[in-house]
Amino acid sequence: MMSVDQILLNYIYPFIRINNYFITGYFVCINIAYILMLMLAFNAIKKYSQHVQSLEMKNLFLSPFAKPVSLLVPAHNEQESIVESVKSILQLQYPTFEIILINDGSTDQTLKRLIKPFDLVKTKNVYRPQLPCQKIKGIYESTTYSNLTVIDKENGGKADALNAGINVSKYPLICSLDADSVLESDVLLKIVRPFMEDQTTVAAGGSIRIANGCEIFNGRINKIGLPETFLGKVQVMEYLRSFLAGRVAFSIVNGLIIISGAFGIFKKEKVIEIGGYNIGSVGEDMELVVRLHARLREKNEPYNITFIPDPVCWTEAPENLKVLSVQRKRWQRGLLESLLGNKKIFLNPRYGVIGLLSYPFFLIAEGLGPLIETFGFFLFIVSWSFDMVAYPLLYLFILATIVLNILLSIGSIIFEEMTYQRYPNISMIIKLIGLSFVEVFLYRPLTVWYRLAGLFQYFSGKKGGWGKMVRKGF
Repeated sequence: MMSVDQILLNYIYPFIRINNYFITGYFVCINIAYILMLMLAFNAIKKYSQHVQSLEMKNLFLSPFAKPVSLLVPAHNEQESIVESVKSILQLQYPTFEIILINDGSTDQTLKRLIKPFDLVKTKNVYRPQLPCQKIKGIYESTTYSNLTVIDKENGGKADALNAGINVSKYPLICSLDADSVLESDVLLKIVRPFMEDQTTVAAGGSIRIANGCEIFNGRINKIGLPETFLGKVQVMEYLRSFLAGRVAFSIVNGLIIISGAFGIFKKEKVIEIGGYNIGSVGEDMELVVRLHARLREKNEPYNITFIPDPVCWTEAPENLKVLSVQRKRWQRGLLESLLGNKKIFLNPRYGVIGLLSYPFFLIAEGLGPLIETFGFFLFIVSWSFDMVAYPLLYLFILATIVLNILLSIGSIIFEEMTYQRYPNISMIIKLIGLSFVEVFLYRPLTVWYRLAGLFQYFSGKKGGWGKMVRKGF
């Protein structure tokens, strides 16, 4: 029988040493991958900007040839911001669009607050139920705005609400929006462009920015500002990293598998062809995109799913830990649900770049990342405490986990300033850069912990639904 010392020497110590090299290599590879994505995205956005500047956007799209769009806005207990959001959407610069707001069984005054400002009256609108959804209790139309329709239905979740909106919609393109969002006036002009330039385009997503701290009047951003809280500010930086780096880079190789549910546009016929949104899914946006990729690859049908960086949708971000926790756990469950529900794609050459690159990257970096990071980081710290780590490896670990992460954040902020300059005040840029040195120690461990909890919720079967998202309103 081996002694404790022999067990430590033969099994525990080698395992810890292997872990130290593995977790260091993991952080190095992930952060370098994101930095390379940022560099690829910078070059891609430069080319995109030059192309867009050569177009006369308004003359091109404010024409009889512009594809009409149905804007689908699911709303559940959104009374604080719903009127401002609808006002924002009504002012969009686009020749032909309809707004279909779906009141998904709200228990607050969401529907009531819409009736008077928009002169809603109940109608006997006839629709074709092509996709499954909960019972529609009534359809309202505005007597002031001919392109505004409100569906009042029993609660079924966001995916169910979107299916109801598709059933009532009448245009070939559908655009999903969050009810707590404020859109810049030219977003449709920009996000519809790839559908007009390339007939194989089936979906496109736009950038999301944080509205907290901005001055909003009559559905428009009057003045861009930063949130007052630490949580709000670090999410501004987080969103810049996510949208300016990862999504642009994956879009270059037609490997984009996430289009934000807050602002994404699709060919309606393709969405109906795959059965619409997956009812009950908490990651309905990503799940739909993954299924679109899978179906079109299986049919060998040419297609393109793209990301357009400059149409901006402003959304309210959580500024307290409880709501942030609910959101991040749900995002993690949705990610795993989308990936593991389509596991036939993993490393399958039949699905091209999706199966061989996008799926494995998201599974390892985002899906299993919280577990790998938490367990590996803990063992590394334990081994360092017992002086089991060589200094070169320790320095590399610090470089991988802290320095590269800070460089990625700063690079994303500078990238934003060099391209779209949504934060033109130099003091804002300085604050965000300063936060990048703090975020890696305070905010990132927090979100990793929430994502880890979401991972365990998923595998334990405690799906948890959407959870309650408290809105302050604009």
